[in-house]
This record gives sequence, structure tokens and C-alpha cells, in this order.
Amino acid sequence: MLRSIIIYVQGLQFVGETSSGHAIVMDGDPGVGGNNTGPAPMELLLLGIGGCSGMDVISILKKKKQDVRGLEINVKGEKANEYPKKFTDIDLEFVIKGKNISKEAVKRAIDLSMNKYCSVKANLEGSAKVNFSYKIIQD
Repeated sequence: MLRSIIIYVQGLQFVGETSSGHAIVMDGDPGVGGNNTGPAPMELLLLGIGGCSGMDVISILKKKKQDVRGLEINVKGEKANEYPKKFTDIDLEFVIKGKNISKEAVKRAIDLSMNKYCSVKANLEGSAKVNFSYKIIQD
């Protein structure tokens, strides 16, 4: 079971600690009473889906013996105007850099992540439409 503890510091600043012992500062924008000393929780959600899918994609491409030399995932989230202002659309763009990278291997790796392995994406299903694209930069 995963666990977290979130400790209030001041203003809208909190420190969250995971069961694996990692900590992160969270804060709000000054416009809502925070001091912008860390990412907001909704930003962490975008980092979570990007990190989760990135780990999947890299693992799959390595198993497929692809010579990946870099991976960048650009994530954008569109929020609803009404509370609870949840994400309505999330776009992920995978930018894969490497040598002799197979387009088919990249497409398959991303499809597997988005449709089978990425638990963060699975948790957002039914709430936000998740779109993805990719481009390959051959070295």
C-alpha cells in the first residue's frame, strides 16, 4: 500500500512525504494566498502522468533494443472553468532522440503505456481526455 503524509507549513505551503521517504514542497500561486515555493498539486498531476508514461516508454524501447539518447515529454493540461476545476484535456507530446529509432517501436511503446501500463493515465480516465503525439529526432 502506498502512503503519504502532508504537513502544513504556512500560507498555502505544505510538505508531502512519500512512503519511500521522498519529500516535496507544494504551494499555491500568490494570487490565491500562496508564495509559489513549490509546484501546485495540479502541476504534480501533470508531472505524474508524464513521469509514469515516460518510464513505460523508455523501458519498452530499451527492451526493443532502440538506441534512445533522449526523451522529453511535453505535457499540457486544460482545466474546467467551474469548480472543482478538474482537467478536461491533457496533451502529451513525446520527443524521442536517438539513432535509427523505429517509428513503429515508438508508436507501440506509447500505445502500450497509454492503453495498458500507465496507472496515472488509467486513474484519469473518465475525467480527462488524454491525447498523445510523438516526434522522433534522429541523431
